[in-house]
Amino acid sequence: MSTVREQVARVLRADACSGCGVCTILDAGLSMRLDDSGHLRPAVSGPADERSRAARIFKRACPGRQVVAKRPRGSTRHPLLGSYFGMWEAWAVDPEVRHRASSGGALTAIQGWLLASEAVTQLSTAAADRDRPVRTVPVRIVSKEEALAAAGSRYAPVAVGSLTTGDPAHAVTAKPCEVGAIRALSGGRFGGTPVLLSFFCAGTPSQHATERLIRDLGGPGPEEITDLWYRGRGWPGRFTAVFDGGEVSADYDESWGRALGPTTQWRCKICPDGVGESADIAAADSWESDERGYPTFDEREGRSALLARTERGLAIVLAAHEAGVIELRPLDPARLAQAQPLQTGRRQYLAARLWGARLGGRAVPRYRGFGLTRLSLAHPRLALRALRGTLRRVREARGPRRRGETP
Repeated sequence: MSTVREQVARVLRADACSGCGVCTILDAGLSMRLDDSGHLRPAVSGPADERSRAARIFKRACPGRQVVAKRPRGSTRHPLLGSYFGMWEAWAVDPEVRHRASSGGALTAIQGWLLASEAVTQLSTAAADRDRPVRTVPVRIVSKEEALAAAGSRYAPVAVGSLTTGDPAHAVTAKPCEVGAIRALSGGRFGGTPVLLSFFCAGTPSQHATERLIRDLGGPGPEEITDLWYRGRGWPGRFTAVFDGGEVSADYDESWGRALGPTTQWRCKICPDGVGESADIAAADSWESDERGYPTFDEREGRSALLARTERGLAIVLAAHEAGVIELRPLDPARLAQAQPLQTGRRQYLAARLWGARLGGRAVPRYRGFGLTRLSLAHPRLALRALRGTLRRVREARGPRRRGETP
């Protein structure tokens, strides 16, 4: 069995790293650093220091090696949204939480309730770096107040997986790839892990994109930014960077749609699980749709979609509702699928994109249990278009490298 570092090197060569940080738990001599592209990658920071059976665990846990769909016994399975025990539209009862968080505040409210009720003793999540708010860092929080301070999406590289523990008295709020890796650390079991909270994720943009957006809006250099948030303070909220003497901001369509989203890393573009299937609870935006069926991003009071993916998650959601922390009303899966076209479209044609990547000579992770082939074959003409498009982009990306040029 090869070492963790040898396996990490193969994942990096394939450009299949998601930046989750779990490998740094398996080898304490690795740490996460921004690379030249502005994404987090594991790098050697000391002598190899592997935990017991680390190489074997890495093989099953690294999202750049494999991802396995979760199908808890007794759950309902949706081909595009994954398995669930309950699905609701939800929002925080506390108006401050609802306003500050990204989409209705349901996940923030649950985090605060878990800590305040002492159901968990601490929670790992992402927040702005206090010393350099333009950056995003993993943090451990221990109070409802800290949960509110950390509320809101962070569309930037962060490795919350590097802070995980195996303690069921802890909780983690992290990207789907991170919670999947954490679940896999325990062998995929639904007990003996931290409480796992996640959200629908469209991908991790480059850190450079955040800094470039600030400059394009007329703002100063990164070192002069005193506060920054991507979403929240309304729904969907505005990207806002604050500095001495003023601020710059952009709406969601400009910030995510034009500046940040196009810089997502390759692994995110071939992600089979942007919907948090490995979590106990997953949240999403419950967008309204226009007459064409496309989501609209007009400002309004936020509403979350909330999915209980395990029996533990179901118990937490119902208890939080009973405690008066969140409001719930049933949500039709078809409506949620319509409100999340990026997630559903990516999964529908992912098998075709993977075929195109392989034909172009690119190694891809192994995905099991998602029914991807069946989804792509259901629409063969569109699947063929996705295959050809991916093959063309892979060949274009590889061409300059063969000539010794920078792509």
